[in-house]
Amino acid sequence: MGIILQAFSSFLIKDHLGLATVIAFIVVIGVSYGFELFSKFSGLGHYDFMDAVASTVGGTLGIGVTLLIQVKF
Repeated sequence: MGIILQAFSSFLIKDHLGLATVIAFIVVIGVSYGFELFSKFSGLGHYDFMDAVASTVGGTLGIGVTLLIQVKF
């Protein structure tokens, strides 16, 4: 998720890599916790805050890898 969001936000905001990274990070947090809230209120899954934390960590690592590639090339 982080790789795709970072690449897409960098594509949309070409001149501001920092802003694109912040936007991608905010969306990663929103999607990660939003999915857990959906599970809690809909009853279609199991709510676990640590799942949201794990998703956020994974998305952040994806953002970091993509950011390193973008800065390098």
